[in-house]
Amino acid sequence: MMRMHGGARKWIFGLCMLMATLLFGPAVAKADPVLDWNVIAINTAVANGQNPFAQARDAAIVQLAVFEAVNAVTGDYRSYIGNIDAPRGASADAAAIQAAYRVLVTYFLPSKPTLDAALANSLASIPDGKAKTDGIATGEAAASTLIALRSNDGSSPAQFKTPGPAVPGEWQATVSCPIVNGVASGIAFQWQNVTPFGIRSAKDFLLGPPPALRSNEYAKTYNEVMTVGSLDSSERPPDRSDVATYYAATSPTQAFNQAARQIAQEQRRSLSENARALALINMAINDSLVAAFFNKYHYNFWRPETAIHAGDTDGNRKTEADPNFQPFIVTPCFPSYPSNHGSAANAAAAVMRRLYGEAGHSMTLSNPAVPTIVLQYTSFKQITNDISDARVYGGIHFRTDQDAGAVLGLAIGKEVYKHNLRPVHDDDWDDDHDDD
Repeated sequence: MMRMHGGARKWIFGLCMLMATLLFGPAVAKADPVLDWNVIAINTAVANGQNPFAQARDAAIVQLAVFEAVNAVTGDYRSYIGNIDAPRGASADAAAIQAAYRVLVTYFLPSKPTLDAALANSLASIPDGKAKTDGIATGEAAASTLIALRSNDGSSPAQFKTPGPAVPGEWQATVSCPIVNGVASGIAFQWQNVTPFGIRSAKDFLLGPPPALRSNEYAKTYNEVMTVGSLDSSERPPDRSDVATYYAATSPTQAFNQAARQIAQEQRRSLSENARALALINMAINDSLVAAFFNKYHYNFWRPETAIHAGDTDGNRKTEADPNFQPFIVTPCFPSYPSNHGSAANAAAAVMRRLYGEAGHSMTLSNPAVPTIVLQYTSFKQITNDISDARVYGGIHFRTDQDAGAVLGLAIGKEVYKHNLRPVHDDDWDDDHDDD
């Protein structure tokens, strides 16, 4: 039995055969090459075991390369890198295909046989000739330029955070943390310094601090996650268990690219529009995660399971310790405030409501990693609300982590949209969209 949540949250049956064909997207007719290779890009990253923040970075590189390749042919928008020229008459389809392929095969060499087959299949649909050859060359140039641009962006080598003394409020390693030099350590410490795609600096987006441990606000959010987020909680409804499970297995990159493809098909967006939209969405997701890590390691705030185990040390009379508390899903190995999922989801939503409108959509989210859960949505707010619940009911975040993530993501999504890939004919862009 499968469950549908979101707007109506209805129970449905008989979708087992559908799941075999969804593969992160709805069963629909073949889309344009931009959307086709977006599916391939996301699936390739997942198949290679990338974590959510690496997924976001590489998806942004792929989609920017595709955008530059297509835009060199169409000239609809202002370039991101500014030096890709396409011969007159070059095939935009071939340019998009080659750009995506070149980035993916560079970063995911083990997937080369699969990617080679996909490339041959995609290019076979384009008639041979000068237009095709010129398009391929344009895509190759765009991809090579983006790869070179990001070669020293701070995403590697991996760096780790060694926890300090067990002080109330300070982050401590949890069960998922790797052992580095004999010490359980935090991961992705370098990610706060990754070069953003569409904002000037993550440091421009420093949030206010998490709530004080002695405050009523902290006690409220502490008691919420302790009640609904424990492994054996009787207060967590089945649909909240499902969203917690689903978004533990599904990154914001997976979820929002899947949603964007469906809306683009539904609204019959052009190749050029789709190239720009996917580039902006993935730039915003990446940059929100960079800024989230900057804030995480700036405030170094403890996770709920650490806090609840040590609830008798926080100086708050309204927080009782539970040394046996276990979260419903596994706690990620880095500080709690703000939520990565909350930040990235709201950044994507901020861009997408500007591109497509907030509501009135039909978005079906699925993931073969959790095949018994299918989520149905009609608005972006429904998705971000579910993601907020997912992390609290999963027992890995305080509600205030989610609220802060929303503030951060909305600000970054707006910034990315306003200042990147603007239409060439729009010299006086005024963004008055409301993110509420």
